Amino acid sequence: MKKTALRFMVCSDLHYGGPDCREKQRFEEGLRQLYAYADGQEYSRVDAVYIVGDFATDGTLEQMKLVKESLDRGIRPGTAVNLSMASHEYHEPHGEEGARRFFAEVFGQPADTHRVIGGYHFISVSVTEDNHFRAPQIAFAERELEAAREGGAEKPIFFFQHPHLTGTVYGSIFWGERDLIPTLIHYPQIIDFSGHSHAPINDPRSIHQDYLTSVGTGTFSYFEMDEFDKPYGTFPPDAGCAAQMQIVEVYEDNSVLIRPWDVITGQFFHDGWLVERAWDPSSFAYTREKREREAPVLHFGPEAQLHAEQTGEGLEAVFDQALELEKGEVNDYLITVTDPERRISRRYALWAPYYLMNRPEKMRYTFPPLAPGTWMVSVTARGFFGNRSENTLEARLVVGES
Repeated sequence: MKKTALRFMVCSDLHYGGPDCREKQRFEEGLRQLYAYADGQEYSRVDAVYIVGDFATDGTLEQMKLVKESLDRGIRPGTAVNLSMASHEYHEPHGEEGARRFFAEVFGQPADTHRVIGGYHFISVSVTEDNHFRAPQIAFAERELEAAREGGAEKPIFFFQHPHLTGTVYGSIFWGERDLIPTLIHYPQIIDFSGHSHAPINDPRSIHQDYLTSVGTGTFSYFEMDEFDKPYGTFPPDAGCAAQMQIVEVYEDNSVLIRPWDVITGQFFHDGWLVERAWDPSSFAYTREKREREAPVLHFGPEAQLHAEQTGEGLEAVFDQALELEKGEVNDYLITVTDPERRISRRYALWAPYYLMNRPEKMRYTFPPLAPGTWMVSVTARGFFGNRSENTLEARLVVGES
């Protein structure tokens, strides 16, 4: 059994507002849960807490002080704390200069840092006011990464910035930035942590491996998705039920286990993602190609049913979830309405509530009403890597006079 040598937590997008905001309560509860989990392990230390930007909604001095108060109350001696700055920190009326001044005053650390914790290198870089990395930040990253590589090639380097690297984890298409990629691409041993998108961290696409390992850090505020084909836009139902963080454990053999934690229910989403040899791309298990090839077959259980009827509010569809939702393997459902000749009249896509630990057994949604006639309604479950359910649910519906 692997022995833990280091443990840290990483999160982002706290979005503190006022002293009574729900985000503050959730983050403080998250710190309590973090230490409660660690206390029950053979290796009981929490070596670091990294907050990857957008910790304050408007970046005011008062909001920064609220975050600092939460840290002072919740962090135990022996845990290093590091924050990076991002777009919301610069909403403050004094602009980037004022926000950086407040940041240094409140947290007593520079915006860009390189720390060695437990023998491992941690590098954190803050964006500028326009949410980009400019020449000073890129030069800092280049210099510190080279110094970290000299400290040992066969060890992970932990790198932190607010926006995702474009084209990596889920959320990085709309919310990603490219500025650092030409620098980071030379260091496959990097495990990169980023936020900004508010994408769920238990989404299997929230870890991505190609030229390095990328990991999403979620939010304590609200979910937003990187898909635009849903009738309710990019914000899923129950978007406000968001309080997630990554608990990372480094083993003595330098392998790394990354485990998404749900603060709402106080538990891990799953067993985690194991990065065996971060410095060796041939060992990467979470590439797009491998995951498409190994995507599970989805299916509805033998007792699953779809009920469709026209009500005063419109077409109401109620159906049982696909069995793999329990494992978080179902991304969404495709609802298709066809006429008696099987010509498609309508198609809708709805997110499965995979981003919640307390998942309802049934999906329920109301669509605009159908015209009189005979219709066939069908539901297909879709996964995250092009996989679909091997069976569908179907229901015949007669509206008015057929």
